Amino acid sequence: MTIAERHKYILDTLHQAGYVSVAELSRELNVTMVTVRKDLKILEDKGLLFRTHGSATPATPYVNDRPVQEKKLVHVEQKISIAKKAAELLHDNDAIIIGSGTTVLAFSQAIPKNISLTVLTGAMNVTMALMENPAIELVQLGGVVRKSSSSVVGHYAEEMIRGFACSKLFLSVDGIDLEFGLTTTNMMEAHLNMQMIRSVQKTIILADSSKFGKKGFGKIAALEDIDVIITDRGLSEHYIQKLEEKGIEVVLT
Repeated sequence: MTIAERHKYILDTLHQAGYVSVAELSRELNVTMVTVRKDLKILEDKGLLFRTHGSATPATPYVNDRPVQEKKLVHVEQKISIAKKAAELLHDNDAIIIGSGTTVLAFSQAIPKNISLTVLTGAMNVTMALMENPAIELVQLGGVVRKSSSSVVGHYAEEMIRGFACSKLFLSVDGIDLEFGLTTTNMMEAHLNMQMIRSVQKTIILADSSKFGKKGFGKIAALEDIDVIITDRGLSEHYIQKLEEKGIEVVLT
C-alpha cells in the first residue's frame, strides 16, 4: 500500500468512526506504529486531523466552558429524546442523584409527575424544574455557586454526598474519550461528580453524540466506572463497539 493509499484509508476510517487508534491502524495497514505516527503527523500538518496520545480525531478534542444558557440551544432534539429514554429507567421510591448540565435538566423535566422519588442534586435549575412535583422529595446540595452551570461545587457539596447512598446517578458530561474517560470543563465539578459516582449503585451517562471524542479539563472517571450511556443514533458503530467491549450498556434514542 502506498503512502497516498494509507492516508486515504486513515481519513476514510476517521470520517466513518470519528476516531482512529495508532495501534489498530498499525495492525490494519500492516505497518509499524512509527509509520502510522508519521502518517498522522503529515495529515495533521495539512490540517486534516488532530493527533492525541495514541490516536487521532477529526478536530481538536478539547472543549471550553460555556454558559448553560448557550449550551441549552444546541442539539435540543437529541437531548429531549435522551431525557425521555432516561426517565424510563426510574422506579417508584428510587433515591437518585442528578448532576448538572442541559441534558440532565431535560431529564428532570421529563420525569413523570406520578412517580415517587428522592432526588439529590447540586443543580439549581434541576431543583426549580422539580419544585412543583409533589411526589418528589428534593435534597439541594450546598456549596460554591458555579454560575455558568447553575450548580454548586466544592467541599460542602462533596461532604453532603458522602452521607447518602442512592440507587442511580444521572450525569451529563462535556467529553467522553475512549482512553481518558469522562470529563467536564471545571475541575471542582469533576471532583463532585466523582463523589457522586462513588455514592450510587448505577451510573447512567446522558450525552449526545457530539460529546464523544472530546475532552474537558477535569477528569471525572474512567469509562469502566460507569454502567449505561444513553445517546443518539449519531454515534458511530466504532464507538458503540468499543464501549460495549468495556462492559457498558449503550442505549440509542
